[in-house]
Amino acid sequence: MPQLVATVVYALVILTLVLLDHDRKSRVSPALWIPVAWVSIGASRAVSQWFGVTPGTGSAEQYLEGSPFDRFILTGLLAAGLIVLLARGRRAGTFLRANGPILLFFLYCAVSVLWSDYSEVAFKRWTRAAGDVVMVLVVLTDTDPSAAVKRLLARTAFLLIPVSVLLIKYYPDLARGYTHEFWTGTWTPYVTGIATGKNSLGYVCLVFGLASLWRAFEAMRAEEGACRWPLIAHTTVVAMAMWLFWKADSATSLACFLIGGSLIAIMSLPGLAQKPAVVHLAMGAGLLLSLSTLLLNTGTGLVEAMGRDTTLTGRTALWDHALSMTVDPLFGAGFESFWLGERLEEIWRIYMWHPNQAHNGYLEVFLNLGLTGVALLGLVMIWGYRNLLGALRSDPEAGRLRLAYFAVAAVYNLTEAAIKATHPVWLAFLLAVMVVPEPSSPEDE
Repeated sequence: MPQLVATVVYALVILTLVLLDHDRKSRVSPALWIPVAWVSIGASRAVSQWFGVTPGTGSAEQYLEGSPFDRFILTGLLAAGLIVLLARGRRAGTFLRANGPILLFFLYCAVSVLWSDYSEVAFKRWTRAAGDVVMVLVVLTDTDPSAAVKRLLARTAFLLIPVSVLLIKYYPDLARGYTHEFWTGTWTPYVTGIATGKNSLGYVCLVFGLASLWRAFEAMRAEEGACRWPLIAHTTVVAMAMWLFWKADSATSLACFLIGGSLIAIMSLPGLAQKPAVVHLAMGAGLLLSLSTLLLNTGTGLVEAMGRDTTLTGRTALWDHALSMTVDPLFGAGFESFWLGERLEEIWRIYMWHPNQAHNGYLEVFLNLGLTGVALLGLVMIWGYRNLLGALRSDPEAGRLRLAYFAVAAVYNLTEAAIKATHPVWLAFLLAVMVVPEPSSPEDE
């Protein structure tokens, strides 16, 4: 099929998915397009990359400077989000008061900018991270938060996943490449779709594929006579996501998808979501399996069956090297400052694949924020898990996705660093743990 014809066909497919999922009863604010744009950029490629004006990251200095063009775009979206929250002043204030642990964590991140060797760069990155909270609040302070979450995830899934399939099949120059595996000395083909790498494509399928799987379960459980068109739309997206998983060969994301999907399926069984013991057991089983398989080497056969070696593709050596470098154990190097300057140059001299993260979210927090940051993150996770238990009792439908996203974030960060600005897994985690307080006045409503 010619590229132009394929593009038109896929555009019609996306339009059809939107129409099939359209719910005339729900009304969400047009401001929802702001977080849709923010999430879409974070989950795919920087705007400068799409327009070919990116400065590149071939050197540590270029990585340090970043792209002024992308900063301009994200700053504009952040400003628009803040304007929306100012217009929803009382409701936004209620949310902030109800989510104190998250604010405490982000405030500590802001303070840590002060002891960074690159305070200006750290502050810019913290601003982007704060933008994640702003975007989540724009979604959850909508007059119908549940509908807004569904619309956010559906709009993003309907765009990113079909376009990834289109690019891989018909625009290989934009969505395929080769990587040199230095530990084996071979060149290996990989696909990126709409993202920047196979792991990035994996977490796109993970976050938005899970959202569509959740919606498909919801549609199947709908009362007799209810509209079934959303079931067709979201089943189609799940099928596309599974094809992309197969093409991308992203083991971490696929394993997390299976864990999250299993939790959604289990919690969809009648009455189970209201039983805390069952929730604890399901969560504990998933986390213990992941820890024992990935970190304790008790599941060597499982790791190898997924096409990976017991060093997790060189990650364990990187972890040892990062921990050997000088950093304040209590406060860290400062917000997102460890992978900058001389430390980054040293690591890039040793590792030709130029890592810019620890490939472990908890280690990444320790390197940047020290034990204090790890403790505050632990507080957020414990507090967030308690919120999930309440959500499962009061709103089981939404609680299933929140539980799945929480589990996915906890497991994903064992082998990838996703606790960072605009990362879809981190955004999904924030959506999962935030408290949505009941309106306390007609103005809030």
